[in-house]
Amino acid sequence: MPQLSQRSVMMPASPIRKLVPFAVAAKKKGIKVYHLNIGQPDIHTPKEGLDALKNIDRKVLEYSPTPGIQSYRDKLVGYYKRFNINLTPDNIFVTCGGSEAVMFAYQACLNPGDEVIIPEPAYANYMGFACETGVVVRTITTHIEDGFALPPAEEFEKLITPRTRAIMICNPNNPTGTLYTNDELYKLRDIVKKHDLFLFADEVYREFCYRDEPYLSCMCLEGIEQNVVMIDSVSKRYSECGIRIGALITRNVDIMAAVNKLGQARLSPPLIGQIVAEASLDAPKQYHQEVYDEYIARRNCLVEGLNKIPGVFTPMPNGAFYTMVKLPIEDSDDFCRWCLEEFSYEGETVMMAPATGFYATPGAGKDQVRMAYVLKIEDLKRALIILEKALEAYNAR
Repeated sequence: MPQLSQRSVMMPASPIRKLVPFAVAAKKKGIKVYHLNIGQPDIHTPKEGLDALKNIDRKVLEYSPTPGIQSYRDKLVGYYKRFNINLTPDNIFVTCGGSEAVMFAYQACLNPGDEVIIPEPAYANYMGFACETGVVVRTITTHIEDGFALPPAEEFEKLITPRTRAIMICNPNNPTGTLYTNDELYKLRDIVKKHDLFLFADEVYREFCYRDEPYLSCMCLEGIEQNVVMIDSVSKRYSECGIRIGALITRNVDIMAAVNKLGQARLSPPLIGQIVAEASLDAPKQYHQEVYDEYIARRNCLVEGLNKIPGVFTPMPNGAFYTMVKLPIEDSDDFCRWCLEEFSYEGETVMMAPATGFYATPGAGKDQVRMAYVLKIEDLKRALIILEKALEAYNAR
Protein backbone atom coordinates (compact mmCIF):
# COMPACT_ATOMS: atom_id res chain seq x y z
CA MET A 1 0.00 0.00 0.00
CA PRO A 2 1.44 3.44 -0.93
CA GLN A 3 2.55 5.57 2.02
CA LEU A 4 0.96 8.87 2.91
CA SER A 5 2.91 12.09 2.59
CA GLN A 6 5.16 13.16 5.44
CA ARG A 7 3.16 16.39 5.54
CA SER A 8 -0.08 14.58 6.32
CA VAL A 9 1.58 12.43 8.96
CA MET A 10 3.10 15.45 10.70
CA MET A 11 -0.07 17.56 10.51
CA PRO A 12 -1.27 18.14 14.10
CA ALA A 13 -4.84 17.32 15.10
CA SER A 14 -7.04 20.23 16.15
CA PRO A 15 -7.20 20.61 19.94
CA ILE A 16 -10.64 22.14 19.41
CA ARG A 17 -12.15 19.33 17.33
CA LYS A 18 -10.23 16.18 18.23
CA LEU A 19 -12.56 15.36 21.13
CA VAL A 20 -15.71 15.69 19.03
CA PRO A 21 -16.23 11.88 18.75
CA PHE A 22 -16.35 11.67 22.56
CA ALA A 23 -18.90 14.49 22.70
CA VAL A 24 -21.03 12.77 20.06
CA ALA A 25 -20.90 9.52 22.04
CA ALA A 26 -21.89 11.33 25.24
CA LYS A 27 -24.88 12.91 23.54
CA LYS A 28 -25.98 9.52 22.20
CA LYS A 29 -26.08 8.36 25.84
CA GLY A 30 -28.45 11.25 26.60
CA ILE A 31 -25.88 13.47 28.30
CA LYS A 32 -26.14 17.22 27.73
CA VAL A 33 -22.79 18.72 26.72
CA TYR A 34 -21.94 22.37 27.41
CA HIS A 35 -19.60 23.41 24.60
CA LEU A 36 -16.87 25.66 25.96
CA ASN A 37 -14.38 24.20 23.50
CA ILE A 38 -14.96 26.14 20.30
CA GLY A 39 -15.42 29.77 19.30
CA GLN A 40 -18.82 29.22 17.70
CA PRO A 41 -20.96 32.05 19.06
CA ASP A 42 -24.66 31.57 19.79
CA ILE A 43 -25.09 35.28 19.03
CA HIS A 44 -27.54 35.87 16.19
CA THR A 45 -26.22 36.86 12.77
CA PRO A 46 -27.28 40.42 11.82
CA LYS A 47 -30.74 40.66 10.28
CA GLU A 48 -29.23 42.58 7.36
CA GLY A 49 -27.07 39.60 6.43
CA LEU A 50 -29.85 37.05 6.83
CA ASP A 51 -32.25 39.17 4.80
CA ALA A 52 -29.70 39.42 1.99
CA LEU A 53 -29.39 35.63 2.01
CA LYS A 54 -33.15 35.13 1.88
CA ASN A 55 -33.63 37.66 -0.91
CA ILE A 56 -30.95 36.54 -3.37
CA ASP A 57 -32.57 36.96 -6.78
CA ARG A 58 -30.16 35.61 -9.36
CA LYS A 59 -30.55 33.31 -12.31
CA VAL A 60 -26.94 32.14 -12.07
CA LEU A 61 -24.69 31.74 -9.04
CA GLU A 62 -21.51 32.62 -10.89
CA TYR A 63 -17.84 32.76 -10.01
CA SER A 64 -16.94 35.99 -8.27
CA PRO A 65 -13.74 37.89 -9.17
CA THR A 66 -10.58 36.31 -7.75
CA PRO A 67 -9.92 39.15 -5.23
CA GLY A 68 -13.60 39.40 -4.30
CA ILE A 69 -16.64 41.37 -5.37
CA GLN A 70 -15.72 45.00 -6.07
CA SER A 71 -18.72 46.46 -4.22
CA TYR A 72 -17.83 44.47 -1.10
CA ARG A 73 -14.20 45.59 -1.15
CA ASP A 74 -15.30 49.19 -1.72
CA LYS A 75 -17.59 48.98 1.29
CA LEU A 76 -14.89 47.42 3.46
CA VAL A 77 -12.76 50.53 2.97
CA GLY A 78 -15.38 52.50 4.93
CA TYR A 79 -15.54 49.83 7.63
CA TYR A 80 -11.78 49.91 8.25
CA LYS A 81 -11.78 53.69 8.26
CA ARG A 82 -13.74 53.51 11.52
CA PHE A 83 -10.62 51.99 13.11
CA ASN A 84 -8.26 54.57 11.56
CA ILE A 85 -7.09 51.99 9.01
CA ASN A 86 -6.84 53.89 5.73
CA LEU A 87 -7.02 51.59 2.71
CA THR A 88 -8.02 51.37 -0.92
CA PRO A 89 -9.99 48.44 -2.37
CA ASP A 90 -6.76 47.23 -3.99
CA ASN A 91 -5.31 46.64 -0.51
CA ILE A 92 -8.08 44.11 0.24
CA PHE A 93 -8.17 40.52 -1.04
CA VAL A 94 -11.24 38.51 -0.07
CA THR A 95 -10.49 34.95 1.07
CA CYS A 96 -12.29 31.76 2.03
CA GLY A 97 -12.31 32.63 5.73
CA GLY A 98 -9.41 33.98 7.73
CA SER A 99 -7.81 30.55 7.44
CA GLU A 100 -7.12 30.95 3.73
CA ALA A 101 -5.72 34.42 4.41
CA VAL A 102 -3.15 32.90 6.80
CA MET A 103 -2.30 30.22 4.25
CA PHE A 104 -1.88 32.79 1.46
CA ALA A 105 0.33 34.95 3.71
CA TYR A 106 2.61 32.00 4.38
CA GLN A 107 2.69 30.94 0.73
CA ALA A 108 3.30 34.44 -0.64
CA CYS A 109 5.94 35.55 1.83
CA LEU A 110 7.75 32.45 3.09
CA ASN A 111 9.73 29.63 1.48
CA PRO A 112 9.88 26.07 2.85
CA GLY A 113 12.38 26.12 5.71
CA ASP A 114 11.85 29.80 6.47
CA GLU A 115 11.03 30.58 10.09
CA VAL A 116 8.12 32.49 11.63
CA ILE A 117 8.12 33.48 15.30
CA ILE A 118 4.76 33.04 17.02
CA PRO A 119 3.94 33.74 20.69
CA GLU A 120 2.51 30.64 22.35
CA PRO A 121 -0.08 29.56 23.31
CA ALA A 122 -1.31 30.27 19.78
CA TYR A 123 -4.23 29.48 17.52
CA ALA A 124 -3.46 25.88 16.62
CA ASN A 125 -4.04 26.25 12.90
CA TYR A 126 -1.06 28.61 12.61
CA MET A 127 1.08 25.54 13.28
CA GLY A 128 -1.03 23.38 10.99
CA PHE A 129 -0.68 25.78 8.07
CA ALA A 130 3.06 25.97 8.69
CA CYS A 131 3.20 22.19 8.41
CA GLU A 132 1.28 22.31 5.13
CA THR A 133 3.62 24.92 3.63
CA GLY A 134 6.95 23.69 5.00
CA VAL A 135 7.38 26.76 7.20
CA VAL A 136 9.24 26.34 10.51
CA VAL A 137 7.51 27.75 13.59
CA ARG A 138 9.69 29.12 16.37
CA THR A 139 7.53 29.79 19.40
CA ILE A 140 8.15 32.32 22.15
CA THR A 141 6.32 31.35 25.32
CA THR A 142 3.97 33.69 27.16
CA HIS A 143 2.77 32.95 30.68
CA ILE A 144 -0.60 32.79 32.40
CA GLU A 145 0.81 34.46 35.55
CA ASP A 146 1.28 37.79 33.73
CA GLY A 147 -1.79 37.54 31.54
CA PHE A 148 0.16 36.21 28.54
CA ALA A 149 1.85 39.56 27.89
CA LEU A 150 4.42 39.66 25.07
CA PRO A 151 7.96 38.87 26.25
CA PRO A 152 10.63 41.60 26.17
CA ALA A 153 12.22 42.48 22.84
CA GLU A 154 15.46 40.73 23.78
CA GLU A 155 13.59 37.41 24.04
CA PHE A 156 12.42 37.83 20.45
CA GLU A 157 15.97 38.77 19.41
CA LYS A 158 17.28 35.47 20.79
CA LEU A 159 15.07 33.55 18.35
CA ILE A 160 16.00 35.48 15.21
CA THR A 161 18.23 33.56 12.80
CA PRO A 162 19.21 34.04 9.15
CA ARG A 163 16.09 32.00 8.26
CA THR A 164 13.68 34.19 10.24
CA ARG A 165 11.29 35.94 7.84
CA ALA A 166 8.22 36.84 9.89
CA ILE A 167 6.54 37.32 13.25
CA MET A 168 2.89 36.42 13.64
CA ILE A 169 0.52 37.69 16.32
CA CYS A 170 -3.19 37.48 17.03
CA ASN A 171 -4.57 40.64 18.65
CA PRO A 172 -6.92 40.39 20.50
CA ASN A 173 -5.58 36.93 21.06
CA ASN A 174 -7.05 33.51 20.50
CA PRO A 175 -6.66 31.42 22.68
CA THR A 176 -5.71 33.67 25.62
CA GLY A 177 -8.04 36.67 25.30
CA THR A 178 -5.01 38.96 25.72
CA LEU A 179 -5.17 42.43 24.19
CA TYR A 180 -1.66 43.72 23.56
CA THR A 181 -0.88 47.23 24.73
CA ASN A 182 0.22 49.98 22.37
CA ASP A 183 3.66 49.86 23.98
CA GLU A 184 3.96 46.15 23.21
CA LEU A 185 2.97 46.75 19.58
CA TYR A 186 5.47 49.60 19.17
CA LYS A 187 8.27 47.38 20.51
CA LEU A 188 7.20 44.68 18.07
CA ARG A 189 7.25 47.29 15.29
CA ASP A 190 10.84 48.15 16.15
CA ILE A 191 11.92 44.49 15.93
CA VAL A 192 10.19 44.03 12.58
CA LYS A 193 11.78 47.20 11.22
CA LYS A 194 15.26 46.40 12.55
CA HIS A 195 15.35 42.94 10.97
CA ASP A 196 13.13 43.75 7.94
CA LEU A 197 10.63 41.01 8.76
CA PHE A 198 7.05 40.48 7.73
CA LEU A 199 4.45 41.03 10.44
CA PHE A 200 1.38 38.84 10.07
CA ALA A 201 -1.36 40.37 12.22
CA ASP A 202 -4.52 38.35 12.83
CA GLU A 203 -7.04 40.98 13.93
CA VAL A 204 -10.35 39.14 13.51
CA TYR A 205 -11.45 39.98 17.09
CA ARG A 206 -10.97 43.78 16.90
CA GLU A 207 -14.66 44.35 17.77
CA PHE A 208 -14.11 42.64 21.10
CA CYS A 209 -11.69 44.85 23.03
CA TYR A 210 -12.57 45.43 26.68
CA ARG A 211 -10.05 48.12 27.59
CA ASP A 212 -10.60 51.86 27.40
CA GLU A 213 -7.46 52.42 25.33
CA PRO A 214 -8.38 52.90 21.63
CA TYR A 215 -7.62 49.86 19.49
CA LEU A 216 -4.35 50.08 17.59
CA SER A 217 -4.14 48.02 14.41
CA CYS A 218 -0.78 46.83 13.15
CA MET A 219 -1.77 48.49 9.86
CA CYS A 220 -1.34 51.81 11.70
CA LEU A 221 2.24 51.19 12.87
CA GLU A 222 4.41 53.80 11.17
CA GLY A 223 7.59 52.71 9.44
CA ILE A 224 6.56 49.14 8.57
CA GLU A 225 3.71 49.84 6.16
CA GLN A 226 5.21 47.48 3.56
CA ASN A 227 5.90 44.70 6.07
CA VAL A 228 2.42 44.19 7.51
CA VAL A 229 -0.09 41.60 6.33
CA MET A 230 -3.37 41.75 8.21
CA ILE A 231 -5.71 38.77 8.52
CA ASP A 232 -9.43 39.38 8.93
CA SER A 233 -12.73 37.51 8.96
CA VAL A 234 -16.45 38.10 9.44
CA SER A 235 -16.88 34.80 11.29
CA LYS A 236 -16.83 36.20 14.82
CA ARG A 237 -17.66 39.84 14.04
CA TYR A 238 -21.11 38.97 12.74
CA SER A 239 -21.44 35.38 13.99
CA GLU A 240 -21.08 34.17 10.41
CA CYS A 241 -18.58 31.32 10.78
CA GLY A 242 -20.38 29.25 8.15
CA ILE A 243 -20.20 31.66 5.21
CA ARG A 244 -16.37 31.39 5.09
CA ILE A 245 -15.49 34.97 4.25
CA GLY A 246 -12.22 36.55 5.34
CA ALA A 247 -9.65 38.93 3.92
CA LEU A 248 -5.94 39.38 3.49
CA ILE A 249 -4.98 43.05 3.68
CA THR A 250 -1.67 44.66 2.80
CA ARG A 251 -0.28 47.81 1.25
CA ASN A 252 2.59 45.83 -0.27
CA VAL A 253 1.80 45.55 -3.98
CA ASP A 254 4.24 42.67 -4.52
CA ILE A 255 2.56 40.60 -1.82
CA MET A 256 -0.85 41.41 -3.27
CA ALA A 257 0.27 40.38 -6.77
CA ALA A 258 1.55 37.07 -5.41
CA VAL A 259 -1.66 36.49 -3.44
CA ASN A 260 -3.69 37.20 -6.56
CA LYS A 261 -1.91 34.38 -8.38
CA LEU A 262 -2.54 32.04 -5.47
CA GLY A 263 -6.19 33.11 -5.49
CA GLN A 264 -6.53 32.47 -9.20
CA ALA A 265 -5.58 28.84 -8.56
CA ARG A 266 -8.56 28.45 -6.21
CA LEU A 267 -10.72 30.53 -8.60
CA SER A 268 -12.84 32.69 -6.28
CA PRO A 269 -14.15 33.23 -2.75
CA PRO A 270 -17.77 32.17 -2.05
CA LEU A 271 -20.28 34.33 -3.91
CA ILE A 272 -23.18 33.86 -1.49
CA GLY A 273 -20.93 34.44 1.50
CA GLN A 274 -19.78 37.76 0.09
CA ILE A 275 -23.37 38.85 -0.52
CA VAL A 276 -24.19 38.15 3.14
CA ALA A 277 -20.98 39.76 4.41
CA GLU A 278 -21.50 42.92 2.35
CA ALA A 279 -25.04 43.34 3.65
CA SER A 280 -23.87 42.73 7.21
CA LEU A 281 -21.72 45.85 7.04
CA ASP A 282 -25.01 47.75 7.34
CA ALA A 283 -25.72 46.25 10.77
CA PRO A 284 -26.61 49.15 13.11
CA LYS A 285 -24.44 50.30 16.00
CA GLN A 286 -27.06 48.87 18.33
CA TYR A 287 -26.28 45.35 17.09
CA HIS A 288 -22.57 45.72 17.86
CA GLN A 289 -23.24 47.36 21.23
CA GLU A 290 -25.61 44.61 22.34
CA VAL A 291 -23.14 41.91 21.29
CA TYR A 292 -20.29 43.73 23.04
CA ASP A 293 -22.26 44.15 26.27
CA GLU A 294 -23.28 40.49 26.21
CA TYR A 295 -19.69 39.31 25.90
CA ILE A 296 -18.59 41.58 28.75
CA ALA A 297 -21.27 40.05 30.98
CA ARG A 298 -20.35 36.51 29.93
CA ARG A 299 -16.65 37.15 30.48
CA ASN A 300 -17.23 38.49 33.97
CA CYS A 301 -19.52 35.60 34.85
CA LEU A 302 -17.09 32.92 33.65
CA VAL A 303 -13.85 34.44 34.96
CA GLU A 304 -15.25 35.29 38.38
CA GLY A 305 -16.85 31.86 38.65
CA LEU A 306 -13.69 30.03 37.62
CA ASN A 307 -11.51 31.84 40.12
CA LYS A 308 -13.90 30.82 42.92
CA ILE A 309 -13.29 27.12 42.24
CA PRO A 310 -10.52 25.75 44.52
CA GLY A 311 -7.21 25.42 42.66
CA VAL A 312 -8.42 27.16 39.50
CA PHE A 313 -6.90 30.35 38.08
CA THR A 314 -7.56 32.40 34.98
CA PRO A 315 -6.49 35.99 34.25
CA MET A 316 -9.07 38.56 33.19
CA PRO A 317 -9.04 38.60 29.36
CA ASN A 318 -9.23 42.02 27.72
CA GLY A 319 -10.28 40.86 24.27
CA ALA A 320 -11.91 38.22 22.07
CA PHE A 321 -14.12 35.68 23.91
CA TYR A 322 -11.65 33.12 25.22
CA THR A 323 -9.73 32.55 28.40
CA MET A 324 -6.96 30.12 29.28
CA VAL A 325 -7.57 28.39 32.58
CA LYS A 326 -5.12 26.69 34.92
CA LEU A 327 -6.72 23.67 36.61
CA PRO A 328 -5.58 21.53 39.58
CA ILE A 329 -4.81 18.59 37.29
CA GLU A 330 -1.71 17.12 35.63
CA ASP A 331 -3.05 16.16 32.21
CA SER A 332 -5.65 18.35 30.54
CA ASP A 333 -5.96 16.03 27.54
CA ASP A 334 -6.92 13.16 29.82
CA PHE A 335 -9.21 15.34 31.93
CA CYS A 336 -11.10 16.76 28.96
CA ARG A 337 -11.57 13.31 27.45
CA TRP A 338 -12.64 11.90 30.85
CA CYS A 339 -15.27 14.62 31.24
CA LEU A 340 -16.91 13.43 28.03
CA GLU A 341 -16.31 9.70 28.23
CA GLU A 342 -16.68 8.85 31.91
CA PHE A 343 -18.24 11.75 33.79
CA SER A 344 -21.60 13.44 34.07
CA TYR A 345 -23.34 15.40 36.80
CA GLU A 346 -27.11 15.19 36.81
CA GLY A 347 -26.95 14.07 33.20
CA GLU A 348 -24.69 16.90 32.03
CA THR A 349 -21.00 17.52 31.33
CA VAL A 350 -18.63 20.10 29.87
CA MET A 351 -16.42 20.11 26.79
CA MET A 352 -13.20 22.12 26.83
CA ALA A 353 -10.13 22.40 24.59
CA PRO A 354 -6.92 21.00 26.12
CA ALA A 355 -4.29 23.72 26.09
CA THR A 356 -1.48 21.42 24.94
CA GLY A 357 -2.70 21.80 21.36
CA PHE A 358 -2.08 25.55 21.52
CA TYR A 359 1.58 25.12 22.50
CA ALA A 360 4.44 23.83 20.36
CA THR A 361 6.76 23.43 23.36
CA PRO A 362 6.57 19.79 24.55
CA GLY A 363 4.84 19.49 27.91
CA ALA A 364 3.59 23.06 27.99
CA GLY A 365 -0.04 23.68 28.93
CA LYS A 366 -0.57 20.27 30.53
CA ASP A 367 -2.54 21.83 33.39
CA GLN A 368 -4.46 24.32 31.25
CA VAL A 369 -7.58 24.38 29.08
CA ARG A 370 -9.04 27.00 26.78
CA MET A 371 -12.64 28.02 27.34
CA ALA A 372 -14.82 30.08 25.02
CA TYR A 373 -17.55 32.13 26.68
CA VAL A 374 -19.92 31.77 23.75
CA LEU A 375 -22.86 30.42 25.76
CA LYS A 376 -25.58 32.42 27.49
CA ILE A 377 -24.94 33.29 31.13
CA GLU A 378 -27.45 30.74 32.43
CA ASP A 379 -25.49 27.98 30.67
CA LEU A 380 -22.13 29.34 31.81
CA LYS A 381 -23.26 29.25 35.43
CA ARG A 382 -24.40 25.67 35.03
CA ALA A 383 -21.13 24.72 33.29
CA LEU A 384 -19.17 26.16 36.24
CA ILE A 385 -21.06 23.96 38.68
CA ILE A 386 -20.42 20.89 36.52
CA LEU A 387 -16.72 21.73 36.14
CA GLU A 388 -16.26 22.02 39.91
CA LYS A 389 -17.99 18.65 40.41
CA ALA A 390 -15.83 17.13 37.64
CA LEU A 391 -12.60 18.32 39.25
CA GLU A 392 -13.68 16.92 42.61
CA ALA A 393 -14.51 13.54 41.09
CA TYR A 394 -11.43 13.39 38.83
CA ASN A 395 -8.99 14.15 41.64
CA ALA A 396 -10.72 11.75 44.02
CA ARG A 397 -10.22 8.72 41.78
